[in-house]
Amino acid sequence: MSLLRPIRLLPVLAALLAPATLFGAVPSNPNVAPSHASLAGQLLIATPAMGDPRFQNTVLVMVRHNADGAMGIVINRPIGEQSLADLLQVLGEKSEGVSGTVPVFVGGPVQRELGFVLHSTDYRGPKTLDVTGEVALTTTAEIFRDIAANTGPKKILLAIGYAGWAPGQLENELAHNAWYTAPLDPKLVFDADRDKVWELAVERRTRDL
Repeated sequence: MSLLRPIRLLPVLAALLAPATLFGAVPSNPNVAPSHASLAGQLLIATPAMGDPRFQNTVLVMVRHNADGAMGIVINRPIGEQSLADLLQVLGEKSEGVSGTVPVFVGGPVQRELGFVLHSTDYRGPKTLDVTGEVALTTTAEIFRDIAANTGPKKILLAIGYAGWAPGQLENELAHNAWYTAPLDPKLVFDADRDKVWELAVERRTRDL
């Protein structure tokens, strides 16, 4: 829970203000073509054969998957709630009268100084990226100001860090049966009991071992 203290969120918010860093840690190699169709916009679900303890029973929203590599955000590793007023205070914004909290998750083991906001597509900022028609990703702190002003998205998930794969790495893990895949369901992303997300996602898998 210590990650939820405002002082620990300072680097996260700094990263949100620098969207150009979003994919910086994903290695790039344009000469490598993925051997599977792109999984961007789908769920990636750890199978019982997953050998990496950091990903056991995890479910990820796949944001990017192409010849340069892949990137996903874990959606079932909650670490608590962060006060919206505290977030705004860290940003130097007025927080008087602001109520509510933002759910915070460990999005993956890579670059936990970075923050990523998954949200419903009823909101769009200048740096918003569509993941599907119902789920989007924003990497600017402006989204918190809009939430406070009641002009933000109805659904939100703040993730610290992400999961990243080098070119061909995810394909290799798929070949070794480390992952299931499933269509992305926004109810699983935002609404379902986090303790049940993995089981519910497995029930919807389209790729079996």
